[in-house]
Amino acid sequence: MAYSTNTPAGQSVQSILDSLPGLMAVAVVDIQSGMALASHSNTPNLNPETAAAYNTEVVKQKQKAMTALKLSGEKIDDILISLTNQLHLLNITEDGKKFIYLVVNSRDTNLAIARDVCRQAAEVLK
Repeated sequence: MAYSTNTPAGQSVQSILDSLPGLMAVAVVDIQSGMALASHSNTPNLNPETAAAYNTEVVKQKQKAMTALKLSGEKIDDILISLTNQLHLLNITEDGKKFIYLVVNSRDTNLAIARDVCRQAAEVLK
């Protein structure tokens, strides 16, 4: 357990764990630094802190692409990466400073529920 429930990030992680106990991993990530502010993994070989750094680059590159395409007035709500057996969801906070990284088994978790859980947890980060 790499979080404290005394912080908004830790509260968000705990909220997600309470709602999706079968998740594989979760992290709250600072976009500027790429550092996980809080994280948890139920899968020994899935390190959410390492994934946080790489997924920060995914978010930053998409933001650059949106600027290049002049998509003013648009913001990223979430980014979904579908793997063979996993869903990796990057849910960006309203202020665009953090994102929640969530990994679930695609056969065990409904995507709509995962997205809703992330949105609710992101509210705590405001």
